[in-house]
Order: sequence, then C-alpha cells, then structure tokens
Amino acid sequence: CTLDSEVALRVGGDFFFDPQPGDSPVNLVLIAGGVGINPLFSILLHIADLHGYQETKGNRHKLGTAKLYYSAKNTSELLFKKNILGLMKAFPGKITCCFHVTQQRSQICKELQPHVTGK
Repeated sequence: CTLDSEVALRVGGDFFFDPQPGDSPVNLVLIAGGVGINPLFSILLHIADLHGYQETKGNRHKLGTAKLYYSAKNTSELLFKKNILGLMKAFPGKITCCFHVTQQRSQICKELQPHVTGK
C-alpha cells in the first residue's frame, strides 16, 4: 500500500477468497496469530492452486500477490511453516510471508531466519 491507499479489513467470522475469471487482480495481505492461520492457510493453498493452474494450463484468472504476516510465541508454534516456505519457493514474488515470534528463546533455524522478526 501507499499513502492514501484504500484497504479493506475483515476480522473473524466466515470469510473466503474466491476470485472469478475476469475479476481485476487484487493484492492480499493476510494477518494471522497462532491457530488463526487455519483459514488463511486454506486461502494460500487456493491461491497457489490458481497460480499453478495459470502457469501450466493458462486461465482467465488475473492474480495479484499474497503476503502473509503470521505471529506466534516461538517458531515451534508456527503451524504449516514448512508448507508456507514451500509455497514461497514455488511462487517467488507471488506468495510471501513474514513470521513474527514474541517469546523465542532458542536459536532460529537457518531456513526460517530470513523470514522471522521479533525476539
């Protein structure tokens, strides 16, 4: 976003991301804490499926980027972290993630280090 950009926020409740062919592309910012990652991980998988389909078969979906901000006490509580890293590797620049840990006491593994902020 830039200064004066319009954004929409949704907290809790039933939500989904189901772009239709011909829709304008949107850039998503997904924010999760702890187990709140579950529905957002499903959205990321859907986005990855659409990107994969677009790359292999071509489709009429116009996709933007997806950026996930995900926080937990420590890296061991970051659910789906290996899957998320895999999505980032499979779709560089299209799916990105920043993990934030609040109470990490041990060393952060090298694979996660570039993507982790916090203590």
